[in-house]
Amino acid sequence: MGVAQRLVELGIELPGVAAPVAAYVPAVRTGTYVYTSGQLPFVDGALPATGKVGAQVSADDAQGLARTAALNALAAVAALVHSEGGPEGAEALDRVVRVVKVVGFVASDPSFTGQPGVVNGASTLLHEVLGEAGVHARSAVGVAALPLDAPVEVELVVELTP
Repeated sequence: MGVAQRLVELGIELPGVAAPVAAYVPAVRTGTYVYTSGQLPFVDGALPATGKVGAQVSADDAQGLARTAALNALAAVAALVHSEGGPEGAEALDRVVRVVKVVGFVASDPSFTGQPGVVNGASTLLHEVLGEAGVHARSAVGVAALPLDAPVEVELVVELTP
C-alpha cells in the first residue's frame, strides 16, 4: 500500500510546506538523503499552542504537536521530491526508503523530564504513515526556548530511492 492510501486510511491530509521563519529552506538533499530544517507544529500557518511543556502545555498536548511537526517535516520532504521532478503530494513519499534519524526538541519547564514521551508523537506518526521505513534512530532534547515560543520542533533525516 502506498503512502497516499495510508494517509487516507489514517484520516490525515499532508499539509502544504510551512513557510520558513528565517533565512533557510525547508529541506535539502545530498545524494540519496534529505535533511529537513526543524519543523514547528504549524496548522494553517499558525501555532495551535505556545509555551513550555510541563507548564503552559501538557505533555499529551505536546505529543500531538510533535505529531503535527513530523507531518510538516514529511510535507517538506514531499515538496523537495516534487521540485526535483518526482511525484506530487503524498505519492512523493513513496520514494522514502527509511527515516534514518529524528531529532525532537521540546521547550521544557525546568522540572519537566518527559521529552521522550513527547517526541513519541513524531515517532508514532512516522511509523503509521511509512510502516517499517518510518522506524528510526532518535534524540529527544529538552531546551529552554524554541522559535516563536513553540513547544516542540522536529527535524528528519530521510533516505530516498536513488
